[in-house]
Amino acid sequence: MTMSKGERMKSAREKIKEQQAVERVRERRRRTMTYVTVGVVAVAAVGAGWLYAASRSQSEEAASGTQAPVTVQPDGSVVMAMAGVDKPVLDVYEDFQCPACKQLETVSGQTFKNLAAEGKAKVVYHPISIFQQEPTKGNSQRAGAAARCVADGRQWLAFHDLLYKNQPSETVKGFTTSDLVSWGKEAGVTASGFEQCVTSQRHAQAQSSYSAKIIKEQKIQGTPTVKLNGTDLPNNVAFAPQQLRDQVTKAAK
Repeated sequence: MTMSKGERMKSAREKIKEQQAVERVRERRRRTMTYVTVGVVAVAAVGAGWLYAASRSQSEEAASGTQAPVTVQPDGSVVMAMAGVDKPVLDVYEDFQCPACKQLETVSGQTFKNLAAEGKAKVVYHPISIFQQEPTKGNSQRAGAAARCVADGRQWLAFHDLLYKNQPSETVKGFTTSDLVSWGKEAGVTASGFEQCVTSQRHAQAQSSYSAKIIKEQKIQGTPTVKLNGTDLPNNVAFAPQQLRDQVTKAAK
C-alpha cells in the first residue's frame, strides 16, 4: 500500500520521536553506568593517568608520632583536629569498598593525619555507601555500618585503616561480619556491645540514610571526593601529598 506524502512525513516524524526516545533511554543508562563506574574508580572518563601518578607519589611520614584527637559524630562522620582548630576544613567523602579510596588512603592518608596533628586543618571523614549493585553494595554497607559501631575516635581511625588494608575485590562478597568483628578487635575495640552491633548490622539503615543525604546535599558524583572549605579538590591535588599540603596552607592564609 502506497502512503501519501502527509502519511510519509507523519511516519518519519514518529520514527524520529522513537529514535529520540531510545537515545534518551540510552543516555539515562549511560549516566547510570557512569555513576556506578565512578563509585568503582573514583572518576569516570578521566582515565588511569592520575591513578598511575598517585601510585608513584611519595606519602609523608608520621608527624613526630603525634596524632590529633579524633571524635566520632552522632551522624556517623568523624572529625580529626587539634583543639580550637576549625579551619581550613578538609572533607573526605569515601566508601570503604572503593578501590580509588583505598589508593587515596595509601597515598594521602598520612598527609590528612599530619595536617590535623600540626593544627593546619580540620579533617572530617564521611564514610558513605555509593555502590548500587551487588556484591559491592552489600560489602560497602556492612563495612560502613560496622564503622558506626566504634565510638572511640582512635579506635575508629585504626579500624578505618584496617578496612582499607583488607578491602575485598569488587567481584566477590567481602567485609563479612565475622571479619569485621576480628578487625575491630585488632583495632583495639573492647566495648562489650561491639560484636553484636556489627553482626546485627544495627546501623545499616542509618548508614544508608546518611549516604543518600550526603550524596544529594553535597552533589557527590563519586568517591573519593575531597573538598577544601566546601570546594572540590582535583584528583591531581588530592592524590599528591605535597600539592595537597600546599593547597591547605594557602587556604589557611
